[in-house]
Parts: sequence; C-alpha cells; structure tokens
Amino acid sequence: MDETAPWARPQDALARVVEVLREPRPGLLARLSEVLEPLVPHVAAAQLSGVCAYSPANTVGPPEFADAFGSLVISRLGERALTEAGPGRPWQGKAQLAGAERPLVVVTTTPGAGKGAVLVLVRPDDRPLTTDALEILQPLWDLLVAHSEHRATDAAPAQAAVSRVSANARAWAIAKSTGAHSAALTAILAPLRSADLDDAAARRAATELAVTALLDVRRSADLDRTLSEEPADAAFARLARELRPLLRHTRIRLDVAPPADAARSVPADLAHTARDAVRAAVLVMLDQEKPARLHVSWQFTPDAILRAVVRGDGLGVLAADALGVHRTAERIAALGGRSTVEAVPGWGATVTVDLPLALPEPAAAGGPLDGLQARELEVLDQLARGRRNRDIAAALHISESTVKFHVANILAKLAVTSRGEAAALAHRAGLPGGLHLAS
Repeated sequence: MDETAPWARPQDALARVVEVLREPRPGLLARLSEVLEPLVPHVAAAQLSGVCAYSPANTVGPPEFADAFGSLVISRLGERALTEAGPGRPWQGKAQLAGAERPLVVVTTTPGAGKGAVLVLVRPDDRPLTTDALEILQPLWDLLVAHSEHRATDAAPAQAAVSRVSANARAWAIAKSTGAHSAALTAILAPLRSADLDDAAARRAATELAVTALLDVRRSADLDRTLSEEPADAAFARLARELRPLLRHTRIRLDVAPPADAARSVPADLAHTARDAVRAAVLVMLDQEKPARLHVSWQFTPDAILRAVVRGDGLGVLAADALGVHRTAERIAALGGRSTVEAVPGWGATVTVDLPLALPEPAAAGGPLDGLQARELEVLDQLARGRRNRDIAAALHISESTVKFHVANILAKLAVTSRGEAAALAHRAGLPGGLHLAS
C-alpha cells in the first residue's frame, strides 16, 4: 500500500494542510499527528516550538511518552538529526526513549526558518519511509513552523493572556525538575557507597556523574530561557529594522533610544506586543499627525514595567483611542498593560504603552473537560456511548490507531486509568449529547 496515496493529488494535500493550519494552537500537534498518520504511521508525536512561550515542548500519544519527552530531549534529537541528516532533511534512526530503544523520524527546519523547531514521530517499527513521504513531511513542517511564527507575532488578545498566565504553570513545571536532581544525586552517591570500588574509582565515577548532571541542568535552563524570552536589545533592534521601511519614502526623521538595560530579558509574547503597539502608533501618526520627526524609546521602570514611548512633533490631534486599530489596545489590555495618548494641538502627540513584566495570577480552573480539544471531545462523546474503537473510527472518519491516540490523551488529561472512568466523568459533565460539540 502506498502511504502517500492520501497526499497524491495536490488538492488533497492542500486540504490536509489547511485542516492543520485551522486548528487552534493548543491542539495543533494532535491534529498534525492525526493528519500525518496515513503518511507516517506513528505511536506518539512530540514537538519543540521555537516561538511559543505558552508551551515550548508538547506531546501526544500514550502517557509514558509525555513523561519521556521534554525540551532538552527533543532538542538533542534535533541536534542529532542535523548532524546525521543535515539541515532541512528528516532523519530516520533509533534512540533510547521511555525505557526502550525506539525507531524515530526527526524533522528540523530548513536553514533560515524557525528557531530550533523540531518534530519527532515515534514509529511502530523500523521500516524506512519512502523518499516521497519524506519529501512531503519536510515542507509541511516548514510551513507549520512559519505559520506558528506569524501566530506568535499576531496573537489574539485572549491567546496572549493565556500565554502569560501559562508562564506560572511552566515555572511550576520547572520546579518539578527537583525530582530529576534527586535522581542525579542518588546516582552520584551510589559509587561513593559501593563496596566494590576503591576510593579513586568511586571518586572518578561520582565526578563524571556530577559533571554530566550539572551540564544537563544548565543546558536545560538555557534552552527554556531561549525559547520563552528575548533579550531587550535584540527585541528593540528588530523593532527599529521594522520601522525604517515604513519611513523609507518620507522625509520624516526617526530617532530611536533602546533600553538602557540592554542585557535584560523580556518575555517573548510581551516583546511581540510592545513591537506591535509601537508599529501601530507610528502608522497612526503618519496618517493623522503628519510629523517631521518621530522619537521611539523603550525603558524599564523601577516598578517592573516595560514602557514603550512614541513621540511625534505633528499636528497634535491624535485621539485617545488611537491604538484601537488592529486590536492593538485589546492585546495590551490582555497582558495587563495600558496605553495613553497625550496630544497638544500644534505641538504634537505622545503615545505611551506600559506592559508589566510581572506575571498575572493564574485564572480559576474550569470544568473537568475544559482541557480537551474538539476532536478529543468527539472521541469522548463516542466512548461515553459505549462504542468500541473500531466504531468510533467509522463514525468520525478517522483511523483506529488515531482513535487510540486520542483515547490515551483523554485518559491522561482527565487523570483516569480506564475507559469506564472516563465515560463516567463524561456523563457527569453532560456527555453524551449534553454538551455542544464542534462539527
């Protein structure tokens, strides 16, 4: 059977790509896994996003893989793929994962695309994929990475707010690494306590283990920081580059003042919003103020605020709601920030945007099924009706293996151990039939 058959016609391939691109970001990997199943059969999928502060590492599949995959593990697989297959070429091989050696396909991005984005597919067997399948897989991943970068830059206000709140959850997850540190210390103590090693051999073994653990901790912390933060000087320099083309065919002079604390890091989503607000302010001033000179600055205030200021010497007629364009004001408010406009007729106008660097408190928890994606709710609805995987697959027009993926994810997200427990929870929450499911 030709696994590329569902992708053979251009219109079919485009339809599958559109299906994935339409999925909201939290469910994108699950939908990608479902769509790729006929092309690349796999039992689990993991991704490392180069732009998403909300959840840099994400996994779908059986619970044991959720525990096995982390930012550092996926990053190392990406580095191995780059070394052994080269940039922009999927790598097929094996790696130790979840207590066993697993056959994998690892996809990185082509040069110049993404920031360390990696896709890992855990194969059910080590049969190599065809060249045609690999040639479909690589550009599809490049397209999804590019799409994710645009989503991060132009995130909707609600999505930006969720991203900031989730940083609290990520901080908690990082705190959980205490377990890993404990395991490392236990491993170090083992040779020191061993009666089978002399003192020199024990010290040598313990030192090697300690150095390895320390390097892992530092590398993991650096990787998390790289994925979720952006240096202030680099963020502002990018803004300056984006503004100059807007003024290229005008006689307006642009003065820029980067933040004094250039080495300070800024949350990625906050940097996106600050740049968006400045661009919006500049465009509005060009249209309404007719300035001869613009001054753009960023600064960090003593009360942990990133303050972006755009000052122009134009007509001084800018309205107080000038940043309502392109939902910019909504994005600022979603991050707990505020914007003000001061306009003095004949003297010009100043737009000030304050964005707090401190994290907001997490929102209250929702219902028991709130963490499930639309497709998972559909599968749970069928499961709660007492249907088997084969019947669910036929009803939802998906493969039986895809149903198994979704059932495993549902059990993990609902923190239950059996289909019966999941069905009981679904009935208490209003399924089947009691909740509106997206078609």
